[in-house]
Amino acid sequence: MIGVWHFSFTVADLDTSVAFYSDVLGLELVHRQEQDNAYTRELVGFPDASLRIAQLAVPGQPRGVSTHDLELVEYVAPRAAPTDPMRNRPGAAHLAFAVDDAVGTYERLRDLGVEFVSPPQAITEGINRGGFTCYFLDPDQITLELVQTPARPVSG
Repeated sequence: MIGVWHFSFTVADLDTSVAFYSDVLGLELVHRQEQDNAYTRELVGFPDASLRIAQLAVPGQPRGVSTHDLELVEYVAPRAAPTDPMRNRPGAAHLAFAVDDAVGTYERLRDLGVEFVSPPQAITEGINRGGFTCYFLDPDQITLELVQTPARPVSG
């Protein structure tokens, strides 16, 4: 392994999800594409696969091996019913965003109608003790997280 290329979520409606991640959360839309070809069908294992894809990046995030951080995928075909998005379900995933001010970001997103699992919680144990964190949901009920790490002294 030489790095992480991206994290991906399958979404019900690409346009709704792109609006949420870009307009509400502030990610940059890097690229959109439709994938309706033999390579994609072989890759995803569906002989009739047709996908709409958007790639997004956190502005200012250092770029490593990839141009983007998050890929959103809508299966135009074959369509499937949503799965149970509960965080305790094996196979469930979440994506955490680093923020400078968890409380301020929470208040801004809450005022925009974003659904939160809880308000920011003080981290009282572990390596990030002294920071704050909270979970919230995207339009597909996918769990996302805000993390404000504690101030740490810069080591020499």
